[in-house]
Amino acid sequence: MDTEESAGTHCSHECPVSTPEANDLKKGAVKRTPSSKFKRVHSNFKSPLQVTESAKVSPAEEVAELERRREQLDTEIAQLEADGCRVEELEHHIDMLHEYNDIKDIGQSLLGRIAAVRGTTTQDLYSHFGLELDD
Repeated sequence: MDTEESAGTHCSHECPVSTPEANDLKKGAVKRTPSSKFKRVHSNFKSPLQVTESAKVSPAEEVAELERRREQLDTEIAQLEADGCRVEELEHHIDMLHEYNDIKDIGQSLLGRIAAVRGTTTQDLYSHFGLELDD
């Protein structure tokens, strides 16, 4: 006989129930947070990673840092343009990379399906189709 059964057999149905859950159920309210001996159970969450006052940056310092970063990026952009790079060319390369990745994903999916049908691994199919594992 386990503890719950023995507690139920020693107490008749007239025993008052004093658990917080039972008292809440009598009132018709259900609490989301269990009862606790601690007073601040329902307080807001506070992250253990608190920022100290000395680590906070003033708005003026933040603006100065952002301006320094913008100047650095402008210098990098000017260097890339001097090397012959154009924004339109970069956008074209990005579009081509997206298309390449989409095609590669489809190919990987097909290899997986073929491997499942043949009962083999995709690695075995790479050698069968003359593909490199680094592809």
